[in-house]
Amino acid sequence: MPQFSDDLFLGAAVGYQGIDAYPNSATFTGSIATTTLTVTAMLSGDPITVGMWIDGANVGTIAYITAFGTGTGGTGTYIVSASQTSASATITGAGNAFLGNPSPMSVGVGPLGRVYVWDVVAQALAASNIAAVQTTSSTIALTAGASVTSVVLASGSTVLQLDCPRAVSIVSGTGTLTDRNVTISGYDYYGQAMSEVIATGTVQSTTVSGKKAFYQIASASISGALGATIAVGTTDILGSPVRILDLGYIVHAGYNNTLADNAGTAVAAVTATATTTTGDVRGTFVPASATDGIKRLVMTIALPAIAVGPNATRIGAFGVTQA
Repeated sequence: MPQFSDDLFLGAAVGYQGIDAYPNSATFTGSIATTTLTVTAMLSGDPITVGMWIDGANVGTIAYITAFGTGTGGTGTYIVSASQTSASATITGAGNAFLGNPSPMSVGVGPLGRVYVWDVVAQALAASNIAAVQTTSSTIALTAGASVTSVVLASGSTVLQLDCPRAVSIVSGTGTLTDRNVTISGYDYYGQAMSEVIATGTVQSTTVSGKKAFYQIASASISGALGATIAVGTTDILGSPVRILDLGYIVHAGYNNTLADNAGTAVAAVTATATTTTGDVRGTFVPASATDGIKRLVMTIALPAIAVGPNATRIGAFGVTQA
């Protein structure tokens, strides 16, 4: 079920803003005596900087400014790299300057989120692979059917394990139906206990699907006589292994070896306190065509920093506590 992604995580980093270099040039009036450049007027352009190359009709040997004298960007004296004598004339300078006033600050590469790849081949749904068709007014007898396995937990109790996290369905037969609540109890993919109450409704021979993605079913019960048979099975509502806080975090949903996004139905995670009637705490997806044990769902989910990295939380990654 859950897959990992081959991605890059960079933690929060402190950088110095304001020390990047940028091209600069200046035009000024100046003369040179040995290695001293005297600037008497700034004509245009940027301030004069150390490292700036100078050139002009009066400059016999091309040189660059190695240090400030009395000048710090404007008029005044500067030290140049090549000794010479040059009369006062127009000189041009060109080079790179640094942005001023550098200051340390946290800069924005960290913590980066991650891209999670949800890769699953879900088996075909079955209407009675959790509980076969039966008549009962209390406990529903569980029986492992197609794509369901009976598993003994470390605690010694036996549960029915589904092929992947998915919602369950309640199927009623014909008769005079009384609306009853069916309580499904079990565990999610991470072993967290969970329960859901699903109302049967009063429409004969109908299927009612739950909202929560179970991985293991521990028990099922009904709140009274239904007036018809009942069965419990799996659905095509597949449970995400990580919290989908917002549908905008779904980068791509590929299905059945097709490059285009699958036109399925996604439901974002429930973020309020979970109850037995709320939706899934991590979110679900129903592919546009039925699962069959062959079609592969490959969904790329963007995870924010609250789900990964040094400041991540369990809720951020796996949703609110199950009920």
